[in-house]
Amino acid sequence: MNNIDVTQLISQLRAMSAAAQGMPHQTGPATGGGEFSSLLKGAMEQVNDSELHARSLERAFETKSSQVSLSQVMIAVEKANISFQAMTQVRNKLVSAYQDIMSMQL
Repeated sequence: MNNIDVTQLISQLRAMSAAAQGMPHQTGPATGGGEFSSLLKGAMEQVNDSELHARSLERAFETKSSQVSLSQVMIAVEKANISFQAMTQVRNKLVSAYQDIMSMQL
């Protein structure tokens, strides 16, 4: 599994875009790229939160310490599963786009 720094990916994409348009590339940190990276980070945190919530409901149901029904647990687990699968697909698309861009010849 590849670990790709989103900020570095955005910087490389902007550099390639600037080169393709014949504009000089800025060497400092990319401006405006924080929006995408913060959006992606927020989405990952939401996926993590949904998984933690599902686990806490599972534990509560197993110990019968609260009034948690099986249907609530199953719905929370499925929501966490679907959100994790969606995040995995987004990551796969980003990795694929990154690899496609890196294999382009200038």
